[in-house]
Amino acid sequence: MNISVYTNPSVFEELEPEWNELLGSSPTDVIFLTWEWQSTWWKTYEAGDLWVVTCRDDDGRLMAIGPWFIQQVDGERVVRTIGCVDVTDYVDIIVHKDCVDPVQVEFARFLADHTRDYDRINLCNIPESSPTYVRFPDRLRMQHFDADMVLQEVCPVIHLPGEWEDYLAMLDKKQRHEIRRKLRRAESEAKLEWYIVGSEHDFEAEADQFMKLMAASQPAKAEFLQDDNNRRFLRQVLEFTFARGWLRLSFLKVNDTYAAAYCDFDYNRQILVYNSGLLPEAYAHLSTGIVLLSYNIRHAIENQRTVYDFLRGNETYKYRMGAQDTRVYKLVARPNGRMSREE
Repeated sequence: MNISVYTNPSVFEELEPEWNELLGSSPTDVIFLTWEWQSTWWKTYEAGDLWVVTCRDDDGRLMAIGPWFIQQVDGERVVRTIGCVDVTDYVDIIVHKDCVDPVQVEFARFLADHTRDYDRINLCNIPESSPTYVRFPDRLRMQHFDADMVLQEVCPVIHLPGEWEDYLAMLDKKQRHEIRRKLRRAESEAKLEWYIVGSEHDFEAEADQFMKLMAASQPAKAEFLQDDNNRRFLRQVLEFTFARGWLRLSFLKVNDTYAAAYCDFDYNRQILVYNSGLLPEAYAHLSTGIVLLSYNIRHAIENQRTVYDFLRGNETYKYRMGAQDTRVYKLVARPNGRMSREE
């Protein structure tokens, strides 16, 4: 195995032809680790000093990417993962599934050999299914690190059955009744139009409409979009996911008024619920958010998607829709004997 370190943004151009191909062979193949997402995040935020580590075999084939950077935090130099943390839900080491163990050994050794470059490691949003969660802390301990996995957050998911009625049967009796009641009421009391944005629509206008609904839904979301970098990043995400066929931007119009919207991603036959927008007062009695979500879940089932992933956060509505928790962890590590500032 041959290790290289890239500190110049040109790494994204250099690795673009190989990046997504490697990701497709990785145990953690998620949209947030695609070349498109990672390069867009870095170009938007540039949150520190780039520190992308790669591993190639003796034939020159790319076997792993550590998509990292080093950020100054309270006087310490901290190794973080590109994309972490607010706008990205899952990140990890990208590694070919057939060489996880040797790559982890090499990466742990590399980190041990370069402790002069940083003070501690903080790698966020690692899925519980990842081999990084399972084995990488032990690899670091063998290289004389203090290393732990810390529970960071939950990601509720629904494992979708083959039929809509089978999905409803998964819910408890009260929630099943509530979904049916809310759908009947909305459909009988108003003119509803539900659609997913496609090539037949004016994408720019639809993206604008989504961001307006998103800002209207909660003060925190409006504040998020007031930041120029956040707004630019979200707009670029909408553009490249639409171009790649990964975007599922859906709207519910009530009596010809935009009432609710969801920005979901369709990646590896899984639906990822990324963000939403809602007019909170105008049609609250019609439960437009739940109605749109129900339509979207039914559409995912009809199109044979396997998982409906609500991503990070334990909001009550996710569990009412039948989701069960999965978890993401933060890898925290420090070379043995190196004291924190608090210590």
